Amino acid sequence: MPLVSDEVLAPTSDIHVADSRTFRRAFQDLREGFTQRELWLALGWQDIKQRYRRSVIGPFWVTIATGVQATAMGLLYAGLLHIPLNFLLPYVTVGLIVWNLINASILEGSEVFVANEGLIKQLPSALSVHVYRLVWRQVLLFAHTLVVYVVLLFAFGVWHNMHWTAVAAIPAFALLVLNSLWVSIVFGIFATRYRDIAPILGSLTLLLFVLTPVMWTTQALGDRAGERARIAEINPLYHYLEIIRAPLLGQDQRAYHWYIVLGFTAAGWALAIYALRKYRARVPYWV
Repeated sequence: MPLVSDEVLAPTSDIHVADSRTFRRAFQDLREGFTQRELWLALGWQDIKQRYRRSVIGPFWVTIATGVQATAMGLLYAGLLHIPLNFLLPYVTVGLIVWNLINASILEGSEVFVANEGLIKQLPSALSVHVYRLVWRQVLLFAHTLVVYVVLLFAFGVWHNMHWTAVAAIPAFALLVLNSLWVSIVFGIFATRYRDIAPILGSLTLLLFVLTPVMWTTQALGDRAGERARIAEINPLYHYLEIIRAPLLGQDQRAYHWYIVLGFTAAGWALAIYALRKYRARVPYWV
């Protein structure tokens, strides 16, 4: 009869590995990462300063680039689709601003852990710190591009159409940020393990940009606009655009856009929690 139980003889490394793959540790990583906000807030701001180092106007180059791109697209598609410029240019501008946030969440999110290889191996912090840092940086860039929207708000009289429902843009933006977090976690983990995912996502986002009504409207699809608009709604990014673009332009909002986005948010976070539970301990070995 053994004098020592099997539990005592079990290797401590097995206990640590088992504990690292629990939902408790996944939620703990998210919580600890958020409590280290002084770190990721500073790092995110430092990323902006470093990117525009020795630049006179700094991150406002993003504002200028967005304004030029939106103006060029608005002028082109207003002529092609025979839509009044005072309607299409604000429409394209807001769509482009939101799309840049979505696009960065997908593309930069897939590289979030690879790009921070040195910090992950040397800095004892939660894995989610790097995700918070990325999303915070994108929020700062989003704020800079909103300057273009404010200019168009008064230049094209968009503010005349605004009413109290415009406050819906605030929870819509919060939903975008929440989705940016889970997208960066999921794509970041799997793109770290399988490096082919990042270039695939690059091609996919280019295709989605064409298929998403950023530069065109569902009302301009021709005689069968109703049927084609339903086909366009298969693209989930269309609904993400609508929940924030409609209130910012003073347009009518439809509840089903919110339901779809909330459904994707819940499903995405479930997948992100599962990915953190199963693979967070392996990321430092994969980078």
